[in-house]
Amino acid sequence: MVQAATTNHNDRLKPKRVLSLKNLWPFLNPYRLQMSIAFVLLCLASAALLLVPLAFRDLIDVGFGTSDGTTPAVNTDTKFDVLFGLAAFWALMVASRYYMVSWIGERVTVDLRSAVFASVIRQSPQFFETLQTGEVLSRLTGDTTLIQTVVGSSASMGLRSLFQFTGGMIMLAVTSFYLFSINIGLMICLIFPIMLIGRTVRKLSRESQDRIADSSAMAGEILNAIATVQSYTQEAREIKRFADSAHLSFLTAIRRVKVRALLTAVIITAVMGTIIFVLWLGARQVSAGMMTLGELASFVIYAAMVAGSVSTIAQVWGDIMRAAGATERLLELLHTETAITDTANPLPLASESRAEIKFNNVKFHYPSRPLTSALDQVNLVINAGETVALVGPSGAGKTTIFHLLLRFYDAQSGSIAINGQNISHISLHDLRRLIAIVPQDPVIFSANVMENIRYGQPDAADEAVIDAANAAQVTQFVPQLPDGYHTFLGERGIRLSGGQRQRIAIARAMLKNAPVLLLDEATSALDAESEILVQEGLNAAMQGRTTLIIAHRLATVQKADRIVVMENGKIVETGDAIELRKKGGLYARLAELQFEN
Repeated sequence: MVQAATTNHNDRLKPKRVLSLKNLWPFLNPYRLQMSIAFVLLCLASAALLLVPLAFRDLIDVGFGTSDGTTPAVNTDTKFDVLFGLAAFWALMVASRYYMVSWIGERVTVDLRSAVFASVIRQSPQFFETLQTGEVLSRLTGDTTLIQTVVGSSASMGLRSLFQFTGGMIMLAVTSFYLFSINIGLMICLIFPIMLIGRTVRKLSRESQDRIADSSAMAGEILNAIATVQSYTQEAREIKRFADSAHLSFLTAIRRVKVRALLTAVIITAVMGTIIFVLWLGARQVSAGMMTLGELASFVIYAAMVAGSVSTIAQVWGDIMRAAGATERLLELLHTETAITDTANPLPLASESRAEIKFNNVKFHYPSRPLTSALDQVNLVINAGETVALVGPSGAGKTTIFHLLLRFYDAQSGSIAINGQNISHISLHDLRRLIAIVPQDPVIFSANVMENIRYGQPDAADEAVIDAANAAQVTQFVPQLPDGYHTFLGERGIRLSGGQRQRIAIARAMLKNAPVLLLDEATSALDAESEILVQEGLNAAMQGRTTLIIAHRLATVQKADRIVVMENGKIVETGDAIELRKKGGLYARLAELQFEN
């Protein structure tokens, strides 16, 4: 699935070369002042470094330049003082620039991660039908780290090297235009192979990040199902699967490293060869009296500076190519439009204390299964305060009713209304504020009991949280926990039993105090005694609320005001338990299987 998702993303967004990095500007723009300061510091540091060869030239030609050795010592001392002053100033500027660009890199990375996460968390569930959470996490961590490297380090190094390269070339021309002209001619010949190999590095960098994302997605899937993996003794198989995936990412990364190593070798060899050749010509000019020894020394230092700058630029270019690929992958997440959006002018809620629900000729299929109808011309009216149970075999469309009511998906045809308002005309925030849900597989966050219940109403006082816990019978097991309500529950509530997790989810829904209550097998994980206690809490919670119950155990919905029987996405029967058993239809057959066997 991850492979397919990655391919689809690649098809949607073709590589745009290094220009894709320009899309980072909205994240850099708020820090223009810091970037300006860093730029000034960079210029000052580069200027100080470019003055060093001139100071050396004066040392050689002036400080040691007299043939009789009578040069005053004070002149030599002054030249050394100047050199030390330049070194100290350069060090201060470099340290200040490093701090500033590192700050910018860290800040931009935080902003980028937050923006991408905000975009992902607003996506509807259908977004995750083709993209696994492991890949999303890989992009949030690995890809943003690459960008942080470029913004907070490599870009500054590259710009510094570019300044030194430019300044060094100018000073080479000033020192000896003859040697410079030969040097620049040979340098131009290096541009084309560098560009060609750099383009290949970028392509391989994108592919390498995709393979890393595949491995992360697989690891996340395996770890989330660790109990199943171990119970079926599939540890060795999953270890091999992950090792194979990791090895594939290794092979892809090595291909990139090989090309980048080739790029570095070509550049360094060519540049150093050029400089050595030019220096050989310079040595001949000194012998012929056409240059002073100091000028040749400064030319050597400038040439070394230029060579070092080119080498650094080559390495930075590789980092930029990788960051360009990472930027494209992040932009795919950042610019993905959610399938479920608010209307331009949402209506205010007609009521926040009651809810009448109406499904009118609703037809729906999941995007990943376009040929299979999940709901087929469903018509259903649920009166305010009524308790309606949805029963039927698996795949009948019961959970889909919940998904559409919450607008996790939108129906292809028909409409759903609450209090006469089409839910697509209400903001998602207002719509979901009307609904509390207890899922079949309750979600417990890595927090304590108190905070997990308070998730239903983040600003609720402790007393309100405890009241909800009492109603859901959470207080039956809280005293057994090490720190009571402040006990950390672990990832996905691993420290609790299934029934305890479900009671916390029920308490969370009760605390929300919404007019619509959705119960998806809310008591399925409870033992008989706990179910009786929790059912009492649920009965209290359902009073005055519009309640929809998904139930496979028919014994739990005998007191519902109405039972809706579904099969193959259609409503096939409606009535109370007694009426439906008399009809002898699907409900009667299901009841016979459950109650008489």
